Amino acid sequence: MTSAPLETEPQTEYAQRLRWFHQARFGMFIHFGLYSLLERGEWVMFRERIPPEDYAPLADQFNPANWDAEKLAQTAVDAGMRYAVFTARHHDGYCLYDSAVTDFTSTKTAAQRDFVAEFVTAFRKAGLKVGIYYSLLDWRFPGYFEPQKYPESAAALVQQTHDQVRELLSNYGKIDMLWYDGGWISHGRRKEIPEAEFWRSVELNAMARELQPEIIINNRAGTQEDLDTPEQHVTASEAGRGWESCMTICHPAGWGYVRHTTDFKSVSELLQNLVKAAAGEGNFLLNVGPQPDGSLRSEETTRLQAMGDWLQRYGEGIYGSQRCDLPNDSLPGGGAGHWTRQGNTAYLFTSRWPGQELVVPLVGTKAKSATVLGTDLQLGIRYECNHRLVLTGLPEQPPHPDVSVIQIEFEDIPSTLLEDDTSAWLKRNA
Repeated sequence: MTSAPLETEPQTEYAQRLRWFHQARFGMFIHFGLYSLLERGEWVMFRERIPPEDYAPLADQFNPANWDAEKLAQTAVDAGMRYAVFTARHHDGYCLYDSAVTDFTSTKTAAQRDFVAEFVTAFRKAGLKVGIYYSLLDWRFPGYFEPQKYPESAAALVQQTHDQVRELLSNYGKIDMLWYDGGWISHGRRKEIPEAEFWRSVELNAMARELQPEIIINNRAGTQEDLDTPEQHVTASEAGRGWESCMTICHPAGWGYVRHTTDFKSVSELLQNLVKAAAGEGNFLLNVGPQPDGSLRSEETTRLQAMGDWLQRYGEGIYGSQRCDLPNDSLPGGGAGHWTRQGNTAYLFTSRWPGQELVVPLVGTKAKSATVLGTDLQLGIRYECNHRLVLTGLPEQPPHPDVSVIQIEFEDIPSTLLEDDTSAWLKRNA
């Protein structure tokens, strides 16, 4: 799978459809479903090999009294998020919306509610873009695991996929993103069958784009489409390609609610992942897994609120960020943090505060001014040998306990000076 826009689509059209996405930078992923009742994560049905007839009765218990889509949307807004992706149906096949092709839905069982409708209405009202997560696979079909042994089951599964994607993109107004998952056949064990061929993905996505011409589609149905989707790590795609890193707040196996988990990521770690994504012109899609009653844990809400407070102060370097050609943490011997830019203005995000002086080597563009973002503190600027940009007058202690930001205005788009002789700095010759 290559990292590029659709080969048949002009780059300008691709960029235009992704314009809001590149402005957003931060979104909420919501994994919610029957599995929350078992409190052991969204893969519990398969992981514990629970037969469908034993799993299905959970639908008679699933009635989350404290699910409040408007409150959840406000949590996302307060966190500084600009969009959200909601699990309309996960791998267990249970639909959180009104599907005409199955009775295994929230509208036809205990809840008697269309959670997708509530999600779309509330999040749009809050000014957020909306995305629909849809699992291509459904563990209840033997044909998913053994398509050659059960061809009729496999065909029925694929038909269900096409029918349900049509429903989701026809019945809920404008949908901004279609987030596929589960494209691998038998969890990747049947590699002899191309994913796109099995799911008839070209046909499927043509239908999706006909129904929703401005929709953004990810790359998890066997075709590259619009977005790369690194999971649980932040890895940038090539310039010009849309990408989004999805990640859990807690343990990697806990997208859906896991009751007994203690390994929540710190606010500092989450902010650093957000910054790294923005530095690569990508997005950070951070997951929450509501409890069985539909509410979020305090471990999630407090972290989200802290991130929102931070973005209130430093968000100008995140939203709509561009790649910046100055040495960053990803390079050997890189600088004190990650850089983004807005035009000629660069932002250094650092969790390793340098103290009263910051040195950035090999700066090929002249700096005009510098400040500690979020303050009125103007910094001194001088240049030394080896094209070292030296900023002075910084506070001894970091302005923010997790990630602080220095803003530098340059005369042109900031660039790194290429070294013809990488040893020249040893003799002060660069």
